[in-house]
Amino acid sequence: MKDLAYYNGKITSIDDMMIPANDRGFYFGDGIYEAAMVFDYKIYALQDHLDRMFNSAAMLRIELPYTKEEVGALLTDLVQKLESSCQFLYWQVTRGTSPRNHLFPGEGVSSNLYVYSKPWKGVQMSDEYRLISIPDTRFYHCNIKTLNLIPNVMAAQQASEAGCNETVFVRDGYVTECSHSNISMVKDGVFITHPLDNLILPGTERKHIIRWCGELGIPVKERAFTLEELYTADEILVTSTSHPSMRAMELNQKAVGMKEYASKYVRQSYSLRMFFCFAGVAVSVFAPCFHPIAAIIPLLMPQLVIYAMRALGLYKPDKPKETPAEAADIDSDLEGDRS
Repeated sequence: MKDLAYYNGKITSIDDMMIPANDRGFYFGDGIYEAAMVFDYKIYALQDHLDRMFNSAAMLRIELPYTKEEVGALLTDLVQKLESSCQFLYWQVTRGTSPRNHLFPGEGVSSNLYVYSKPWKGVQMSDEYRLISIPDTRFYHCNIKTLNLIPNVMAAQQASEAGCNETVFVRDGYVTECSHSNISMVKDGVFITHPLDNLILPGTERKHIIRWCGELGIPVKERAFTLEELYTADEILVTSTSHPSMRAMELNQKAVGMKEYASKYVRQSYSLRMFFCFAGVAVSVFAPCFHPIAAIIPLLMPQLVIYAMRALGLYKPDKPKETPAEAADIDSDLEGDRS
């Protein structure tokens, strides 16, 4: 099969799957979900996703009629049915099927399990993220991987319309997470990430990076940090299962992070400006149509040109390039959020 969908024991292609209109996920978003990557038919960090799935279900009081081992075995079996060995795997559990009512359904109504998997081409890890920030007005249950994602969807769309890759949420002056990713920073050799609480999702990739830091002897601090701290960070990392560790190079149209590269590019930029400056002066000596001052000023102070262009509305940063996977399947950015 090229792709696959599963619903309570029935298997079809994604487009052919039929789900009852009375599924509470349809009415209320009353459910939880997980998303994982599959490489060589192996589900990456499966146990981490199953642990979080059952924890989310417990916090929402959704009863699961199966064990972690049974869900893991089912998912492992399903991914074997696709032609592609590299896949994007999504599954969700809703509170069941019953007529619309805000109250939980009565006894005898079991939860519904929906799964789909499709080919995945991966992402370019060399891509650098542009970010914007907005106030975090979501509810106080962000640690639950619930189907209720409208604020995240709106924030992701806002980033896209601004020519950026992600939106940084800020609550009460502190950075929490992004619309579909966790966000962390490196400052003076220390990896800093928001502590696990009800303001962020416990991302599996975040968990692995903390473990890798421990193995490499890199200090880790789990503490809240401000947007101002993010501006001065040596590195900014945006992490999720589908986009494991993406570096940020711009926040609200200001250059951020990439400290080791910044110093290198500044030196290169200075050398190039000096070269063209002297070349311009040399040309002006032999060509009457050139004036030495006119050749030197733009090269020595290019920022003045940028400021002038911004004032005239002529300066617009390039939009980030879509990776092949994003161009083929743009919705995967949202599906793999904060995993």
